[in-house]
Amino acid sequence: MGSSKIIWTKIDEAPALATYSLLPIVQGFAKGTGVDIETSDISLAGRIKANFPDNLTDDQKIDDSLAMLGKLVKTPEANVLKLPNISASIPQLQAAIAELQDHGYDIPNYPEDPQNDDEKALQARFAKVLGSAVNPVLREGNADRRSAVSVKKNAQKNPHRMMKDWPESGSKARVACMQEKDFFGTETSTTMDHADNARIEFVATNGQTTVLKENVALLEGEVIDTSVMNVAALRAFFAQTIVDARNDGVLLSLHLKATMMKISDPVMFGHCVSVYYAAALDKHATTLKEIGANVNNGLAGVLEKLSQLPADKKAEIEADIQAVYETMPPLAMVDSRKGITNLHVPNNIIVDASMPNVVRDGGRMWNNNDELQDTIAMVPDRCYATMYQECIVDCQRNGQFDPSTMGSVANVGLMAQKAEEYGSHDKTFMAQAEGTIRVVNANGETLLEQAVETGDIFRMCQAKDEPIRDWVKLGVTRARATGSPAIFWLDPARGHDTEIIKKVNLYLPENNTEGLDIRIMTPVEAMTFTLERVRKGEDTISVTGNVLRDYLTDLFPILELGTSARMLSIVPLLNGGGLFETGAGGSAPKHVAQFLKEGHLRWDSLGEYCALVPAFEMIAANTGNAKAALLAETLDEAVGVYLENERNPSRKVNEIDNRGSSFYLALYWAEAMANQDKDSDLKSRFVPIAASLKDNEEKIASELLAAQGEPVDIGGYFDPDDALTGKAMRPSATLNGIIDAM
Repeated sequence: MGSSKIIWTKIDEAPALATYSLLPIVQGFAKGTGVDIETSDISLAGRIKANFPDNLTDDQKIDDSLAMLGKLVKTPEANVLKLPNISASIPQLQAAIAELQDHGYDIPNYPEDPQNDDEKALQARFAKVLGSAVNPVLREGNADRRSAVSVKKNAQKNPHRMMKDWPESGSKARVACMQEKDFFGTETSTTMDHADNARIEFVATNGQTTVLKENVALLEGEVIDTSVMNVAALRAFFAQTIVDARNDGVLLSLHLKATMMKISDPVMFGHCVSVYYAAALDKHATTLKEIGANVNNGLAGVLEKLSQLPADKKAEIEADIQAVYETMPPLAMVDSRKGITNLHVPNNIIVDASMPNVVRDGGRMWNNNDELQDTIAMVPDRCYATMYQECIVDCQRNGQFDPSTMGSVANVGLMAQKAEEYGSHDKTFMAQAEGTIRVVNANGETLLEQAVETGDIFRMCQAKDEPIRDWVKLGVTRARATGSPAIFWLDPARGHDTEIIKKVNLYLPENNTEGLDIRIMTPVEAMTFTLERVRKGEDTISVTGNVLRDYLTDLFPILELGTSARMLSIVPLLNGGGLFETGAGGSAPKHVAQFLKEGHLRWDSLGEYCALVPAFEMIAANTGNAKAALLAETLDEAVGVYLENERNPSRKVNEIDNRGSSFYLALYWAEAMANQDKDSDLKSRFVPIAASLKDNEEKIASELLAAQGEPVDIGGYFDPDDALTGKAMRPSATLNGIIDAM
């Protein structure tokens, strides 16, 4: 029997901590079955180390695991269990660099404002680890994301308790977006009728041309787009919405994705910061420029630079910033106890995770008094803001959703080969002057162009034909498998969507759609249709582009299940392998903060448990390994028992946490292996293991609980010490003895 590999990714924050507890269990169960579980480091710290081998000693150097996995996922052998990683913002990158430097790594500082060619080259080098550095490389297939049947049934039987009623007196909550000159309004698109090699260039009003990017490879049938965010209109939108929030007596909040959209969204975030704090920032503009304050890093990007100033000047600027709050509408708070607002750091509020919480909390966010208050949620661009607003309107009309009865919304997402906005980073530019930015083919012909003003944000996106065709097929396949309607969320008023609609209509006839309910709707229409079904307890499949895939697979799971970390995400790779993603939640930094403070990790590893099942199944299907099939079957059974017994982590210290959850998963899995009769060797192996786990249940649970209640030192946040973290995450000597003996 040949050996088959599952690659388990080493990542960041809460799921990385959980791995120290869970992975030894999985490796123990798989031992002797012909299935190998290997790790691959694609964490933020790992990506930085791999990117600077010339700065490191031989002992410090590591392989470029992301590059190796990028090659693997293009092969039929790929079987990758991909846990959620940090899509790093610049502040996160800088914090990780500082920590690595403290740990003895000779990593250079990130040059925020490069002054010479060397610093520009260094900035470009760091760009390889910023933002969505991982997902576009690994996602060589489209997404099939849904809740497992057992998870959904359990969620309806034991609904989460986080839903808050919408105010009976009425809600002033709304989503505010631009009405013109945003990405939606300016987008132009075309489909390539032949392969080509293009460049992006800026043409100034005097005719001078500057090449911004060479060698943009284009394939036949590929959809390409250009769009522009006009910053003057953006700033006017922010200014008007600030007035509206003040007049309405509501909180003001901003919802962007400055991690995945690492070039455009930090700039948009910075414009909001500079408009809101204009009275203080404009007054001290010269001083702030001299010390390198960067509003794109949020208010924190200003405050942290003030330490360079004399004490009296620092105090003056801080006082002027505080005075802003006296005349401006209150901001939604990230942490009212620490005075951290929605505009403090760009990666604190990520739209796909924050907007579901607004809905869950009755159209409200937390104010400075640590109370929930109606908010105007600013989502500047209309591409996706309108569907959030439709959800808000539905709740204002019909009240809060009921997790015990609401239907499920699965997703089929177009994401392969850096599709759409998530692949636009290397083709996103800030206009240096008034003029035109255009895409020109090898013959010098203009394919697409945009008029720009100084500071405008230009971006070019691509969506290749093969992934689109596969996406349509996957949508039909899921509709056939479930009997649920499959809705393509596409708006003919948007340039890109117009071209994609043509593709959908072209490729649907290649598939058997007889008897299926397949429709194309605008995001607003699709949201209305879907929510009507959700409230009736009916299931619907959303078939969407890359960004909407991200947004909807947080929105509905957070409402249905209480978290998107419990979703099953299967990515059938275009060349035959499989990528199994295990949840979301920005890697749950709040979970880490709680763990470090009081030794309790509330991260729910159910996503990892569920994703392992199809990973084992794929090995069985490809190799005929019956033991792998049995691992999948018994693990699935164990997950059902786990859910039935509600062994998921508590949010409260001194109650069951992630470590206890993984212990019970191991217990139920061992019992399932011991009780099966398909493989006598595995049965005889697991009978004593199951008995030992069961006989020591009380002792193990006690040892795990005893580890809680005190601060924990793991030697680092981004680059934790393996020994310290292993000790913290495996505190039960009894459990360790059983697992290590496997």
